[in-house]
Amino acid sequence: MRRSSAILLTRQVDSRTQIYLVERSPKLRFFGGYWAFPGGVVDEVDLISGDDGDTAELERCAIRELFEETGILLSPLDETIAVEERAALRESLVDLGCDARAWVPYQEATDKARANLHHVTTISTPEFAPVRHCTPFYQVALPEGQEPVIEEGELMDGRFWDAAELIEAWKAGEVPVAPPVLFLLDYLRDGNLSKFLQRARVMGDKLEAGQLHRAYFAPGVMLAPLSTDTLPPATTTNCVLIGDQRVYILDPATHDEADRARLFETLDRWVASGVVMAGVLLSHQHPDHVGAAVVTAKRYGVKVMAHRETLDRVDLEGVETEAIEHGQRLELGLAPDGSADWTLQAYHTPGHAIGHLVFIDSRYRTAIVGDLVSTLSTIVIDPPEGHMATYINSLQSILDENIGVLVPAHGVGARVGADVLRYHLRRRQEREQKVLLALSAEPQSLEVLLPAVYDDAPAQVMSYAARSLLAGLKKLEEDQLAVQVDGGWKLAIS
Repeated sequence: MRRSSAILLTRQVDSRTQIYLVERSPKLRFFGGYWAFPGGVVDEVDLISGDDGDTAELERCAIRELFEETGILLSPLDETIAVEERAALRESLVDLGCDARAWVPYQEATDKARANLHHVTTISTPEFAPVRHCTPFYQVALPEGQEPVIEEGELMDGRFWDAAELIEAWKAGEVPVAPPVLFLLDYLRDGNLSKFLQRARVMGDKLEAGQLHRAYFAPGVMLAPLSTDTLPPATTTNCVLIGDQRVYILDPATHDEADRARLFETLDRWVASGVVMAGVLLSHQHPDHVGAAVVTAKRYGVKVMAHRETLDRVDLEGVETEAIEHGQRLELGLAPDGSADWTLQAYHTPGHAIGHLVFIDSRYRTAIVGDLVSTLSTIVIDPPEGHMATYINSLQSILDENIGVLVPAHGVGARVGADVLRYHLRRRQEREQKVLLALSAEPQSLEVLLPAVYDDAPAQVMSYAARSLLAGLKKLEEDQLAVQVDGGWKLAIS
């Protein structure tokens, strides 16, 4: 868990509060391409003696990051740093690899500037992320006579937003907004800052107490990472809630009673507000995707819906089931922006699992891909059910569908889903080349080939890598490039 800070820089326009957001470069690993609050990770220069958890460090970080990203200086820093020095100082702080020591002379003024900050709430990144942040959010008013300026690099743009207008633009699919920004600004729709500060603190406390985050990477698609006995590096499986007023529950996977209670608390609130639970969907039959399918279906009186190959492989006694065919459309009702005829289309994508399904919504082209790909690692292809050539064809088939955001079962949502698919196709091609280079005219066992082909894999996943290696060798055999002889594998010689 990394310690970071974020700033809600506000101004008043026609009695309504506006908040400044920055557009992050698509190249950034954390919320790349999204609009977010200015902020960043605690640096060595922010540290003080004593308890590492001292809020002073986080407040210092917030003040420094505000200057780095927007050029805004809080009082008395605006009186301490001469105007003619600011551009060079900011450049030295922003440069990659800089350790922020240029900020050291201004620590005393920074500590005095902390009085300008108002703590809004603290939010921790949900468990789906490979790197998690514990982030306090601070509100501060735009100092008189200053305007934020973005220096293009890690950031692309910046502007003040009216919260209601921003949320409507996001619902229309026009602006990608980071999930915690959406969560907080939902409480500023009426433009009232004092009410917002009260509401945001209460809701932030509920999240820290265990309530599910409203983790929306696309309109109408919420990720709820729940504990499962899955493969490393993942520790959770995303239960995906799809819809607005009519919701499908995809892969309610957890066996953990506390996590089930968290999921049901959210769904119960939605039902009480008038939301209709339309069904439980399963992407495929693996245990880390189906753990709560029956209990969820019974609780909400809905069917379990999946490909017929999945239904044949899962114990669903006591609930009604329905087979989903390739190309079938499920009705979602009105989209979040009010558009009619919103649907969810199923795509049969075998290769990892024989009955694997991907779902793509018709309004935003969000692809909910299950285990087709992960944003944490590559997917294990485990023969005999796992079949490498079929899997690669499935990857390509979804790439051909002109998708938007990609939502995996393991990891965070990706704003440009096609890039993720292209990356995994490229990785499979590169791995196949490594297999070919490792093969020779003499048969070699799987155990001998494994460290040569997966020399970049950590030891704890080598048993899974061995299964994918076998799948890759079988593909080369089908392509008449490799043959199995006496329990070993060698190049096919024509």
